[in-house]
Formats: sequence, C-alpha cells, structure tokens
Amino acid sequence: MGEASTFYDEIGGRATIERIVAVFYEGVATDEVLRPLYPEEDLGPAEERFRLFLEQYWGGPTDYSDSRGHPRLRMRHAPFAVTPHAAERWLVHFRAGLDAVALPPEQDQRFWDYVTHAAQFMVNTFEDSSER
Repeated sequence: MGEASTFYDEIGGRATIERIVAVFYEGVATDEVLRPLYPEEDLGPAEERFRLFLEQYWGGPTDYSDSRGHPRLRMRHAPFAVTPHAAERWLVHFRAGLDAVALPPEQDQRFWDYVTHAAQFMVNTFEDSSER
C-alpha cells in the first residue's frame, strides 16, 4: 500500500457518497422548507453537483472543480434565502444520508462535524420567529 489513503477512500469512495446524497435528496424532494430552494424541476442536476463536490472535498476525483471551478459555496447560494430553519432541515436530511451508510463512529463524526459547520456557514438570512 504505497499510496496514502484519503477519507474518500476510507469511507468507500463514490458508492458511499452516492448513497448519502441520494438519501439526502429523497428527503429534500418532499421537504416544504427546502424544496423551494431548488429551482430546477428535476433535482438530478443538484444531486450530481453535490455528489461531485463531496467527492472532491473528501479527497476523491476533482470533477467538481474541473467542470465548475472553485466551489464558492456562499456565492453560489447567495440567491437563496438560507435561514437557520432551512439549515436545520438540511441537517435532518443529511443525517438520514449518513445513517443510511452506517459509517464507523469516528468517520461518521468527522463527516457530521464538517456538514454541521457548513450548514451554519451557509445561513445568509435570519427568519423571524413566526416562520416556525
């Protein structure tokens, strides 16, 4: 084993990321808070972009930046009102995705720490309390 392993490799590579993202988007598709944030009729393109991003982030292929350039996540999400409540809903569906692949606890925690930080980082609009 001469090559260094990446987190992407350790968790099972593309198959694992695909499963996490598929389960995540199954939840998004019927979520009344999140679904309006996805303007495309078909969630497929968003699902593919998210999968490519996560693969690259965790040390897999660089297909995301090869096709889209730097992630610029806050800029790409700026047109959408990402509220604290939307971030919470996003995390509910991401948790379901992680649960579906049943990573070992240390890997699950590492992934979860990243996405919980990312969800809070993406908040760009603060809702009033009547939205809950």
